[in-house]
Formats: sequence, structure tokens, C-alpha cells
Amino acid sequence: MTTFSIYAPIAPPRSEQILPFAALTQMSHAVRLWQGQAPTSDPHQTFTAAAVSGFRVPAGIGVTLMPFRHPFDAALQARTLSLTLGHPLVVGYGPGTADVQRRLLGEEYTSQLGATRDYLTIVRGLLNDGGIAYKGKHFTCDATLKRVPGPPIELGLGVLRPGMARLAGEIADVAITWMTPASYLADVIVPALDAGATAAGRPRPRLTAIVPVALSGPDRVATQLVLASNAGHLRQPNYAGMLRLSGIDIDMTNPEAGAEALIEGGGFLFGTGEELAHQLDQFRQAGADEIVLNVTGVAAKFGSRVALNDLQTMLADIPQAGSAAAQ
Repeated sequence: MTTFSIYAPIAPPRSEQILPFAALTQMSHAVRLWQGQAPTSDPHQTFTAAAVSGFRVPAGIGVTLMPFRHPFDAALQARTLSLTLGHPLVVGYGPGTADVQRRLLGEEYTSQLGATRDYLTIVRGLLNDGGIAYKGKHFTCDATLKRVPGPPIELGLGVLRPGMARLAGEIADVAITWMTPASYLADVIVPALDAGATAAGRPRPRLTAIVPVALSGPDRVATQLVLASNAGHLRQPNYAGMLRLSGIDIDMTNPEAGAEALIEGGGFLFGTGEELAHQLDQFRQAGADEIVLNVTGVAAKFGSRVALNDLQTMLADIPQAGSAAAQ
């Protein structure tokens, strides 16, 4: 059964700004509250602030960037947050762009997949086994992390291309996608996850699709909402490459045309509640186990209160309509 979650549509410079979204998660049937990596605040800390304010909810981080911290610190941060929340936690990791790697590390990883394999292997060994002695080409760790009782922690990988999807099939608990059309999940990502899982002799990891979405209305222009939330992604080669693989031809020098193409190709969903229910059901059919409603465009254009109202409407209408559509 496909479940729904919500993505906090702001990167809160003040931790109290996330509380309404944590409250909505706590009071609704959303499975968990997600945050991504942002330069203004770290999701580990904002989730902690929500918890100590009384809003302890299952959480997901999709994704935190590997160049920001050593895998030992990543494991320690994840374990600390899970204990603070008292709920299951999903933590996704990704190598980031080559430019980010060069700016923070001095050079890019010689192998994106190799670095990611090293990183997740170390984090898993520390969290599951209490320690690891591992010497990889990109990351090394010989350390222990005392095991303590606590909620489960699932480790995820940010997945855009088939190579990373195959790796996620081998070693991750969750594959996390961003701005990927449903057809691309069905045709590319899920088969690659299956191939990786089969090669490793394990079940396919869960697939979480973080989907940019917005309700239509008389004061709303779809392309403006796309640019308010995803203009940066449309200029990045890794996202443009993924979208081209999915059949969406993105010109990184023409954001307006890219926004139109993203909507036309199903990478950004826009419509009435009934229309969104139908579009989101395509993600269920494509193999998504969890759909995360991402209204960052609405928040950027109209403010967090309007975005919160949109999420309330979607959670009230879309799951029920989606079930009806599935039947």
C-alpha cells in the first residue's frame, strides 16, 4: 500500500517555523515529515527543535550531502536524532554535485558510486554493528559507536540515475527520488532497483518519491510555481540529465521553457484535487511505496501558511481519491 508523507516546504532559519508542519504530520495520517539539505539550517537540528517543542514525529531526511560530514558523524547524528524523536527515522545520503565536492573537499570523488558505497557501508556498520574497521578508496573508518536501544533507522540513497538506483538496490533500505516523473520510475528506476537487489540476494528497497506538486487556482501560474521551487534544479546537469533520460528535454539556459517541459512531462504536478489524485496514482502504479507531497513552490510564492493549507487539503482529498482511482 502506498503511503503519503509531507515535505517541509521551507528551510527554516528559525526552528519554530517548522512546527506547523510537524503538527500537521502529528495530527494527520501523513506517515512522516521530510526535510532536505539546505544552506540555512540542518534538518537534524530543526527536527530536534520540533521534538523538544513537543512535536515528535517520524521523520525523513532526503537527502543530506556526504561532503558535509564524515560517515562517523553522520551515524552519530542519525542515532542521536532517532533517540530524540522516539520514532523511526529515514536518513538519505547523496554525493552532491561535483562542484559541491570540489568546493568543500578540494576535488571531486573519483567515483560517485564508489564514494557512496563506502559512505553507506560505514554508516550502516556503525549503527547496526556498533563499530566498523573499513578502509575504502574514498572513506575510511576504524571506530566504534556504542549500541543503545532506540527506534529503527533506515538508510537511504538519493537516486536520479540507473547506476545509483542499482547501488541502492544492493545496499540501501530506501531509494529516494526528487522531481522524477512516474514514467521514469516505472521504466528506469524500479528495474534498476530490482537488478541491484537481485544481484545482492535481497528484497528491493522501499521507493520514496518526493513529488513537487501544487493545487491550481485563479491566482496561480504553474510555471511560476515550478521556478519558485525548482529553478536551481533545472540548471544542474545531474537533474537535466535525468530529465532527458525520462524524455523531458531541458534547456538549462531557458528556465521558463524548462518549467513548461517539466509540467508537460509529469515532473511537476499541478491541478485540482481530483486531477492531482489521478496524477499521484500514477506514482503508485509505477512502484512508489511512499509519496512525499512537496509544495515548496507554493510556500515560496504565497507563504508557508498557504502551503500548509494546501497540504491539509491534499491530505484530506488526495488519498481517498487516489484509492478510488486505484480501485
